[in-house]
Amino acid sequence: MIRYISLNSTSPYHNLAAEEYLLQQTKDNIFMLWQNDNTIVIGRHQNTVAEINQEYVDSHHVNVVRRQTGGGAVFHDIGNLNFSFIQNIEPGSKEIDFLKYLQPIVDALRSLGVPAEFSGRNDLVIDGKKISGNAMMFYENRVLEHGTLLFSSQMADVANALKVDPSKFDDKAVKSVRSRVTNISDHLPEPMTVLQFKDYLMDFIMKQNQMTELQNLTDEEETIVNHLAQQKYETWEWNYGNSPNYSTNNKIRTKGGSIQMTADIRKGIIQDIRFYGDFFSEDDVQNFVNQLVGMPFSKQELQKKLAEIDVKRYFNNTTKEELLELLAIGC
Repeated sequence: MIRYISLNSTSPYHNLAAEEYLLQQTKDNIFMLWQNDNTIVIGRHQNTVAEINQEYVDSHHVNVVRRQTGGGAVFHDIGNLNFSFIQNIEPGSKEIDFLKYLQPIVDALRSLGVPAEFSGRNDLVIDGKKISGNAMMFYENRVLEHGTLLFSSQMADVANALKVDPSKFDDKAVKSVRSRVTNISDHLPEPMTVLQFKDYLMDFIMKQNQMTELQNLTDEEETIVNHLAQQKYETWEWNYGNSPNYSTNNKIRTKGGSIQMTADIRKGIIQDIRFYGDFFSEDDVQNFVNQLVGMPFSKQELQKKLAEIDVKRYFNNTTKEELLELLAIGC
């Protein structure tokens, strides 16, 4: 028996919480479709700040959330459709087999006249261009396989949200590999909207299993999922603090001279930070450093801390705004 679910929410925090709940707290076999609006989803083992264009994220109010599974960072907008397979497996039968789950998706696309095919380790492509990236994880005797389907995404947003200068970060986290991508809608013989595509895909998968009933989460499940979203997926600790250890650097030029900053970050907390340059100081810069060590490497927290400090004592002719620009690289 398979439970078919179409999530109505476009909140990434809610939707990833729903996945975790359904994987870990139910015994149902599930196929689920869902959409996130204006979101970067970070892989489980990635360094968040090294994957996102923080300036673009801030100015365009992009959600940033970490998922349970590995793999690379992806940008979701409302033109992207996500699918999840959650299934029970026999004890000792864990096997990373993406094609097993992706074949029905390929069949659905081909039934629409779209020449999709499985490629590489975990992708679906059309004419060599990626339309779907996938990830998988196991929990006890259950497996989650989920993926994206680029249907009518804004490709400029995808590129800009994930455009990062790698020279500013030194870490051993898993890095995303950018691929040539295309939208499914550009390859359809007959036009359709993303919502029509969503309905078609769900109907196709259900018919393959001779099922007709589509479900929503129950009220009780919604309560559990919303609580999990608030306690985990919406938090800085999960989305940024869970990043692997890394070092970062940045430099600026102000009226007071040039300032270079290097910092070591562990679990999202500033462990060490140093300033170099030809600037002048009234007070020992180490006193400034001492106030930053132990803080979350978060733009919001750094902004609050700078509001409490007379920064010109440490960096002559430098404003708090300039110093925040220096400190908040990628955070």
